[in-house]
Amino acid sequence: QVQLVESGGGLVQPGGSLRLSCAASGSIFSLYTMAWYRQAPGNERELVDTITRGSSTNYADFVEGRFTITRDNAKNTAYLQMNSLKPEDTAAYSCKSRKYSSTNWGKGTQVTVSS
Repeated sequence: QVQLVESGGGLVQPGGSLRLSCAASGSIFSLYTMAWYRQAPGNERELVDTITRGSSTNYADFVEGRFTITRDNAKNTAYLQMNSLKPEDTAAYSCKSRKYSSTNWGKGTQVTVSS
């Protein structure tokens, strides 16, 4: 079983950037598909993007080219680079690992976009 810890959230002005990290431990990170989700107050959790074992990526429509998901298997870490942030990007961001039917979640990191 893999344990996940997110970091990098915070308060940023509209148009700013943040890089979130998801550090994994406890298993072979390279075997997992990784994903970022977000949940804003009053909203359901939604998928932001995914990156497979082979580093293929898939993004939600609302990303509009602003976010990039990457992974560094040597560091057991997945990243979410977020640029051109908007107030509507404000949410708790969580990472998820998946291998076959097994999934694990981190506790999340808060991103607030506000002037």
